[in-house]
Amino acid sequence: MTLITTAPRIAMVAGEPSGDLLAASLLNGLQALLPAGTRYSGIGGPRMTSAGFEAHWPMDKLTVRGYVEALRHIPEILGIRNELKRQLLAEPPSVFIGVDAPDFNFGLEQPLREAGIPTVHFVCPSIWAWRGGRIKKIVKAVDHMLCVFPFETALMQKAGVASTYVGHPLADEIPLEPDVAGARRELGIAEGGPVIAVLPGSRRSEIALIGPTFFDAMELMQLREPGVRFLMPAANPALRELLQPLVDAHPHLSLTITDGRAQTAMTAADAILVKSGTVTLEAALLKKPMVISYKVPWLTGQIMKRQGYLPYVGLPNILAGRFVVPEILQHFATPEALADATLKQLNDDANRRTLTEIFTDMHIALRQNTSQRAAEAVARVLETRGAR
Repeated sequence: MTLITTAPRIAMVAGEPSGDLLAASLLNGLQALLPAGTRYSGIGGPRMTSAGFEAHWPMDKLTVRGYVEALRHIPEILGIRNELKRQLLAEPPSVFIGVDAPDFNFGLEQPLREAGIPTVHFVCPSIWAWRGGRIKKIVKAVDHMLCVFPFETALMQKAGVASTYVGHPLADEIPLEPDVAGARRELGIAEGGPVIAVLPGSRRSEIALIGPTFFDAMELMQLREPGVRFLMPAANPALRELLQPLVDAHPHLSLTITDGRAQTAMTAADAILVKSGTVTLEAALLKKPMVISYKVPWLTGQIMKRQGYLPYVGLPNILAGRFVVPEILQHFATPEALADATLKQLNDDANRRTLTEIFTDMHIALRQNTSQRAAEAVARVLETRGAR
């Protein structure tokens, strides 16, 4: 129950596919809790618009990876932020919710908060892993932080920022026991025999940097184990077009490109080769042995390395507090290294059993009915500050 009787106006910004997922989950919870007629608008993706969100700018305007790669997009991104700030200050929303995209959202949240607009940020930035200096920005910009990992609320409390642990919507969405046979039937592939899902990313820069290495690794794996089959999700026709030259260059691969359905492809797999990112958490919730990899331009890599605090980058390792799956990054990510590590993950049954136990515990800890918990936290902010 909520004390809010007048339909509020809620502004939101999400800048990544993972943010689109989080924001859509929150929108569903808010719509069940807040009065009919509540308006939701700002910057968002397809999941958000499907949930009734008015996207004044498409999310992909903000989806840029890495420091060096972002430089040429800075003028357009700053222009969008300035225009959105102008609009929100002219017509203040009841609350502003920044979903991930901290570099964009903190710069927007601070002036809004200074103008008296309540600000909520969904997903605590990984200050526990790198760029700890951002805590100063959080203190200035954020009234309430929604945390997806349980240890983050203590960090917020220490900094004097109100927070709520809400878990992760993927943990609610994914069943505790994945239906491997059902996923293979859905994709039209035989139930028997080894299957490896390969996810090189969804951006042009990611495909350009790591795509050729992933395809060469697949070729090596198939030479060593001729019965292995590969699944590779393509989120959209543009991504499939980017992948096609690599597919053409490896005509003998036993490879199925799926139209989207990344979660189904990972569910169907026995092991996964995946680029670093939120998708690694999804793989862990599906209880899959995996190898995590990435390649970014040298300068971007150097900046990230100097600002990092942890010896790992993959979310499964970060949440476990130790290396439970291998990470092969940058120049170490050769086709031979990736093939060796992925086949070991595929064939080591004792390791598979251990990972299933670790990932099941992780899944239970993150399964918190995120949609409802996050919506209730936003409603409390509205009740405390008063819906405009």
